Amino acid sequence: QVQLVVSGGGLVQAGGSLRLFCAASGNILSIHVMGWYRQGPGKQRELVARITSGGSTNYADSVKGRFTISRDNAKNTVYLQMNSLKPEDTAVYTCNAHIRTLNYLENSYWGQGTQVTVSS
Repeated sequence: QVQLVVSGGGLVQAGGSLRLFCAASGNILSIHVMGWYRQGPGKQRELVARITSGGSTNYADSVKGRFTISRDNAKNTVYLQMNSLKPEDTAVYTCNAHIRTLNYLENSYWGQGTQVTVSS
């Protein structure tokens, strides 16, 4: 079994910062790509940021220069540092990871999500 635990959401004023955490645990052989997604009210889920095992990153245009994704392979954890938050960043954020387990099969796993609310 593999589990992703998400934390760090909350309420913040525009211009403030939050840091999200996503920790993976279970029978993990290796973790490849890890990413953050969000879904705002009445919107489809979108990719916010992604990081590969080699450290390559991708960001949505709307968050470039404000958000930073990073990972700690020793802790099987991915982070999302969110600065200069805007009201339009309000959404439920969750993480996703492509993980190879001890049976050598690679699957996609999702965390439970955390609410981020940015007030104007």
